[in-house]
Amino acid sequence: MAKNEIDFSELLDLARLRIDCEAIVKDGALRQLEARGALLPVLRKASVEGRKKARELLAKDGSGLACARRISWLQDQIITVLHDIVVAGFHPEGKDIAVAAVGGYGRGTLAPGSDIDLLFLLPEKNSDAMRKAVEFLLYVLWDLGFKVGHATRTVEECIGLSKGDMTIRTAILESRYICGSAPLVTDLETRFDKEIVADTGPEFIAAKLAERDARHQKAGDTRYLVEPNVKEGKGGLRDLHTLFWIAKYYYRVRDPAELVKFGVLSREETRLFEKADDFLWAVRCHMHFLTGKAEERLSFDIQREIAESLGYQSRPGLSAVERFMKHYFLVSKNVGDLTRILCAALEEQQAKAAPGLTRRVISRFTKRLHKIPGTLDFVEDRGRINLADPDVFKRDPINIIRFFHVADINGLELHPDALKRMTRSLSLIDQTVRENDEANRLFISMLTSRRDPALMLRRMNEAGVLGRFIPEFGKVVAMMQFNMYHHYTVDEHLIRSVEALSEVDQGRSAEIHPLSNTLMPGIEERTVLYVAVLLHDVAKGRQEDHSIAGARIARKLCPRLGLNPKQTELVVWLIEQHLLMSMTAQTRDLHDRKTITDFAEKVQSMDRLKLLLVLTICDIRAVGPGVWNGWKGQLLRTLYYETELLLSGGFSEVSRKERAKLAEEELFQALGDWSQKDRRTYSKLHYQPYLLSVSLEDQVRHATFIRDTDKAGQALATMVRTDNFHAITEITVLAPDHPRLLSIIAGACAAAGANIADAQIFTTSDGRALDTILINREFPVDEDELRRAGTISRMIEDVLSGKKRLPEVIATRAKSRKRNKTFVLPPSVTLSNTLSNKFTVIEVECLDRTGLLADITAVLADLSLDIHSAHITTFGEKVIDTFYVTDLVGQKVVNENRQANISARLKAVMAEQEDELRSGMPSGIIAPAPTPTPSRKTKASA
Repeated sequence: MAKNEIDFSELLDLARLRIDCEAIVKDGALRQLEARGALLPVLRKASVEGRKKARELLAKDGSGLACARRISWLQDQIITVLHDIVVAGFHPEGKDIAVAAVGGYGRGTLAPGSDIDLLFLLPEKNSDAMRKAVEFLLYVLWDLGFKVGHATRTVEECIGLSKGDMTIRTAILESRYICGSAPLVTDLETRFDKEIVADTGPEFIAAKLAERDARHQKAGDTRYLVEPNVKEGKGGLRDLHTLFWIAKYYYRVRDPAELVKFGVLSREETRLFEKADDFLWAVRCHMHFLTGKAEERLSFDIQREIAESLGYQSRPGLSAVERFMKHYFLVSKNVGDLTRILCAALEEQQAKAAPGLTRRVISRFTKRLHKIPGTLDFVEDRGRINLADPDVFKRDPINIIRFFHVADINGLELHPDALKRMTRSLSLIDQTVRENDEANRLFISMLTSRRDPALMLRRMNEAGVLGRFIPEFGKVVAMMQFNMYHHYTVDEHLIRSVEALSEVDQGRSAEIHPLSNTLMPGIEERTVLYVAVLLHDVAKGRQEDHSIAGARIARKLCPRLGLNPKQTELVVWLIEQHLLMSMTAQTRDLHDRKTITDFAEKVQSMDRLKLLLVLTICDIRAVGPGVWNGWKGQLLRTLYYETELLLSGGFSEVSRKERAKLAEEELFQALGDWSQKDRRTYSKLHYQPYLLSVSLEDQVRHATFIRDTDKAGQALATMVRTDNFHAITEITVLAPDHPRLLSIIAGACAAAGANIADAQIFTTSDGRALDTILINREFPVDEDELRRAGTISRMIEDVLSGKKRLPEVIATRAKSRKRNKTFVLPPSVTLSNTLSNKFTVIEVECLDRTGLLADITAVLADLSLDIHSAHITTFGEKVIDTFYVTDLVGQKVVNENRQANISARLKAVMAEQEDELRSGMPSGIIAPAPTPTPSRKTKASA
């Protein structure tokens, strides 16, 4: 909606506002302070009602730009009336100053919660009375609750400061007269144009693009973060504004539409610019109205409401909020396209070496073209690949794919001019190009390149080529998943997965995942692995299971990409089973033989196992920062080794016992400087699951911890260590074993504000529990994190020893807890007697919350179930917790009525419903008093 088409009169009765304000100051009876107080309710009413009307009109016409212009106009009127009142009633000298809007407000747009940036221009000969007029005006604006950014300067000062400060230069570039002495603003604009803008285009452009890159780096250098910053993020409003600043500065235009006559943007691209601007403004205005503040991050808790406000509806496979966010990311991608097109045009202009440009600038933009060996269609231009002539793509559309391939093998950057032509040639990628053997060969060569395949894929995706060449991939471009687990859109996640695979392939990051790096050189089917990694989530957003739908897509697509039938079937299997290893490792007991036999039955061969391991690692690593950690790596390695034994015919109960015996012997040897008695005592404390799953280094640490506790005569103790690299803190608890022990520890962690990521539960042969709780790290500095962990440990010890009551400390924490209303996930409980030969496996799935694990484990204890192992897995806002349990006599739970009761009780506690059966239960256990003789080993029981 053009500015001149907007009817501003419905926002404000301007004549009435003037009459009301003038009535307050006309008789001169009120002192300044009293007058300010009297003006406030009148101006506040005008502002509040005007903004309320702007919000109603936004809901009605949906135009974000129109809303921002309405609020800007409203603000102009309030400032103008206020200025006139100051001049008429208190400081007549105020008529000689000018009030100008700068920054975003200078463009005539203002978001509901934005700062109001003002420049007060004084004449060269100015007085204190003029400054007092400025003060009065500012005080009223502050009293009204506005955040005002302001500067009071003469025109001369503005020009002087603009020469050395790019921020001030940008602000003045956007200056717009509001009220007061108009000649001052005109003089500033004229002098700014003549003395600052002339001949400094390249300098300004370089500064603004560098500023943009630094901003992107700070915000997370991708436009595909699922909680984007609408103002500062990549592809957001600030990027559009940067484009406009550059265009305005270099081409001296007032409106992006004027760029058409300069041949910079086509009419279609100008419409794209206007639509992107309008959409982003609509989102931003809704965010500010909804939160009542200048909220710029489009967080999960407001995405659903904004989608609703903008009129999005759910469709099969995609919710309304996911459709809205997909639109957001596509708009954000368009902003990237426009940036490239403008940069290409600027470079072309400056390559002509306009008079007045310095030698440095001329050399920077002079064309230096070199031939590229093996091709006549492309040339090298200062380390960047460009087209030999404008018709390269039209003459042979395969050249669009070849362009990236040549760039890859020669290590060249992409010239913006070539990308501009490519963006305008995307329609040439049709079914003929997709089916072309050469095009597919080139694509697979790039995908499996030993250089940087993810870089080429990302460039192809940014240019819109990848989604055109593989339409199935095109459907997940810009698609987000409405959950807190995935940090990126689906297409970005897939490209980051390839990036992780490339790291493994090149032998990098061995310290993160040593096993996959060892296996990778021996994997013959590299192509299969790369294709499977690229396509594993390609069917997201459909009604059916994305693994099954993805496998079907792969079966059709792989032959086109040049894979033979055997390779195709392998890709199909990997995609269909791509979650199998991750879910087995994280939610099952890996020391239960049935877990391994069930898993091995599905995998069937060592080749598949190796491929699936690497795919799983790449998938998890590409979810987002902090998702992969050493604990997940350890689980996957354990599952791999156990399955390898079975598939190679070496898995048996004897082998397992032998390995446990060997581990016990290794521990005995590792305690070499201890007395023979202590070595025997502390190496024989543990059962098989502990010996086979805990590293020798940790076993030695635990043995020292247990011995020190025994020598101190303590019944319970805690030990802490933190791992900055894995962003995890580990608290080990040694206490008398007790059915409710895990519940009490989990409750104490919740009370101390710690979020449990995982728990390893072991029982020693002398009746004690050795539980290791992994909590998410909060502080970057080890000293700070260790202090925090010490506080949590003390809370655990206080609750276990009875010094504090769990219900009270949890209640204190719950008061400050903000309930997550953003996500909806009905609690689910599954009981299975087929997943283990010895245990009933209970799997629960629900929304995460403070104290959840404590509540669930307390209910299991109340139900007289003995927890043998627990596996806590958090996927963002969702948890999947698995418990291997027996009844009190060590048998599976087979009675259907009892199973139904367990399920009902667990669902009730997950839904936070009142559970009368749990009221009055003990809050903790009282540890026995310390034994007086430190030399005697403590044998404690609950």
